[in-house]
Amino acid sequence: MATVLSYIERNSVVHRLTGTTKLLFFLFWSIGAMVTYDTRVLVTMFGLGCFFFYISKLKWKEIRFALVFMFVLMAINMVGIFIFSPEQGVVIYQSRHVLVDLFWRYTITAEQLFYMFNFMMKYMAVIPVALLFIMATNPSEFAASLASIGVNYRIAYAVAIALRYIPDVQKDFREISQAQQARGIELSRKDRFLDRLRNSSAILFPLVLASLHRIEVISNAMELRGFGKQRKRTWIVGRKFVRADYLAMVLAVLVLVLSMIITFYDGSRFYNPFL
Repeated sequence: MATVLSYIERNSVVHRLTGTTKLLFFLFWSIGAMVTYDTRVLVTMFGLGCFFFYISKLKWKEIRFALVFMFVLMAINMVGIFIFSPEQGVVIYQSRHVLVDLFWRYTITAEQLFYMFNFMMKYMAVIPVALLFIMATNPSEFAASLASIGVNYRIAYAVAIALRYIPDVQKDFREISQAQQARGIELSRKDRFLDRLRNSSAILFPLVLASLHRIEVISNAMELRGFGKQRKRTWIVGRKFVRADYLAMVLAVLVLVLSMIITFYDGSRFYNPFL
């Protein structure tokens, strides 16, 4: 069974980029997507993100669980926006085209739907690049990239260990789940959802104990090797920039600059098709 949100090695141009390049690219890309509400910019960034994912040679089925989880969170967010601010689009776009009149203060307007679509596209523009950053970057190389931009190497190494720990936790979860099912605790879809949820608590305690044991082993090993004694350290996986890295950085900066120009050329963050 494949792990979720862990490094997957492929022979692609994305994987061959340095960790520093991918980190800075992700930061620039995220800033550009979060600042703008221009639909044209967001749709273009989403299309480019899907293209980058395609050339990474990763498969959509390998991120299916992560996508489903993100879409569920996105749907909850959209419902929350409509419940607490059903007229936000009307306030932003300074017009009101009612499509469906529901009850009390709740009406479905074209402006609100357009605002929520843009809000959703902000997530959609970032998700492919974020998944690429997580699944196409070796954790050790990621730690080296953090250190290269000035992050303390102790923090960088802790982040790398956390990323490496994700597949280990999933492996422990599957093994404990199979052991509990062998003891007669039903966790399959044959049982009701609430019963499965209650039975899943039998996995939590052993999983926590296994995690604490692994943390103790790792911390003892690092302490015995004198980790943290020196102010600096070298990185065996650190790599120098090559032509592809410079091109990726130029592209990231170009996307960010164009996003800002297109977004603010008329003095507003919001593209308004209702004028």
